[in-house]
Amino acid sequence: MRELSVGEVARRSGVAVSALHFYERKGLIHSLRTAGNQRRYAGDVLRRIAVIRVAQRVGIPLDAVRDALASLPEGRTPSPDDWAELSGRWREDLDQRIAQLTSLRDRLGDCIGCGCLSISACALANPGDALASQGPGARRWIGP
Repeated sequence: MRELSVGEVARRSGVAVSALHFYERKGLIHSLRTAGNQRRYAGDVLRRIAVIRVAQRVGIPLDAVRDALASLPEGRTPSPDDWAELSGRWREDLDQRIAQLTSLRDRLGDCIGCGCLSISACALANPGDALASQGPGARRWIGP
């Protein structure tokens, strides 16, 4: 298999060289080193980067992406079947986020223009002052 330079990978993947170095430090991709200590990547790194970028775009944390990719046998690049399994792991989290955003969207209109700015009375941010029972600190829009 032909090895690609970091510049070639950056150009073909649309990812900055600095991002490739970051992905490598995070254990998402790996490179080989030449005798001159230059990075070289196997061609299949492009698919791995595509998986990483799609996961990032939908809000999957890089640690979760790394763990998912590390679960593949022998660290291989994800096949379509692998992608189906990996993305299935994230489905519940994505469904919860979609539900939160849908609720926010649907309830947001109730507050536009009211100007109450009341943390204890706001029907959107703190209905019935329910947050008081959870103790001090930032509680709004943060999951349990």
